[in-house]
Amino acid sequence: MTGFSFLAFMLAAMPIAFVLLAATFVFVLMTGNLQILNSIPQILFGSVESFDLLAIPLFVLLGEVMNESGLTRRIIIAARVWLKSLPHNLVVVNLISNLALAAIMGSATAQMAVMSRVVVPEMEKDGYDRGYAASITASAGLLGPIIPPSMVFIIYGVLAQVSIADMLIAGIVPGVTLFALILLIALWQAGKHRDPDSKGAPLPEGSRLKATLPGLATMLIPLTIIGGISWGIFTPTESAAVAIVVALILGGLVYRELPLSRVPLIIDRTVTNTAIVLFLIMAAKVFGWVLTFNQVPQAVAAFIVSLTSDPTIFMLLIMLALMVVGMFLDGIAALIILTPILLPVAMSNYGIDPIQFGVMMSMTLVLGLLTPPVGTGLYIAAALSNISITRLSKLVLPYIIAAIAVILMVILVPWAVRPF
Repeated sequence: MTGFSFLAFMLAAMPIAFVLLAATFVFVLMTGNLQILNSIPQILFGSVESFDLLAIPLFVLLGEVMNESGLTRRIIIAARVWLKSLPHNLVVVNLISNLALAAIMGSATAQMAVMSRVVVPEMEKDGYDRGYAASITASAGLLGPIIPPSMVFIIYGVLAQVSIADMLIAGIVPGVTLFALILLIALWQAGKHRDPDSKGAPLPEGSRLKATLPGLATMLIPLTIIGGISWGIFTPTESAAVAIVVALILGGLVYRELPLSRVPLIIDRTVTNTAIVLFLIMAAKVFGWVLTFNQVPQAVAAFIVSLTSDPTIFMLLIMLALMVVGMFLDGIAALIILTPILLPVAMSNYGIDPIQFGVMMSMTLVLGLLTPPVGTGLYIAAALSNISITRLSKLVLPYIIAAIAVILMVILVPWAVRPF
């Protein structure tokens, strides 16, 4: 009954957090276990009583400060000046800038929005087809939830009770591999999507040094995050706080492009986005508790074990199932709902490393950003680039295949998520 009510509420277009809570109350009423209601407040508040969850508002705030202070633009300018002699240099700049932003924001949708506004118009001025430019930008947004810091990895780490630092480090090799594949595909297609008669977009004025120094200073932020976590200097939460201080100093004091009048707006957006994620975690925790009470994980385990006893085949089956789920459900929501169900099966029945399983789950669900009918990232890139969803869906297909190849690498080559 819980499952039927869940589907009914989803088809009614209710927000996913309210779907989870409504399905929970339906279960309580149908079973007559009203005493469960006494435990729900404790579960709701207990689900967010975690120091690690502080990293979420801090990384959201970091991304907002970066955008408002123009620090992201400086990375793009510095990369463009040094790569101007390369053929199709704006394609490379687009992807390198996305890689740098992925190491700062940790949010795919924010990254896609920023880059769609900044780089797509520049590539169009340089003679590239707008759809091609948008497809690169949207596909490179897949790096956001993989390269540290990753909000998806942080949430999984809290749910799975594994080291968030280990999760973030585990994303480095898959993230760099995906970046390389996207770059190769983009360069391979570049020639047929560029007007050969184009004179090119104007290059930034001034010397290389003048353009490079601001970009190098901005790169202190991802270096602070990744280096601090890798060397054990900071926890992920502490690294986010230190990175915010660096961003505020650069944007507010050094470059003076972060006026105080924008601070209330930055805080408002940070609080709103954080509240959405945390409320979803609270609702999913209650729903997961009800599923456990109803012995759903045990039923799922019994069904899957009856299909295969091989860990690799199990992970491949889960990957296919998650690809379908990601087409209809937001990736973070799906991760929160399914981790408590699937992870115990993976660990107890198949002996799969929770870090490896978490990277596979996260990367597979993130594909939903580019797959209709939900495809949040697809809609963002299409709207900001002013092209049709249908055309963009076709253009991103080679990059989706590349991402699937990287997920298969994570499944078949476990050391890829244990690089250090």
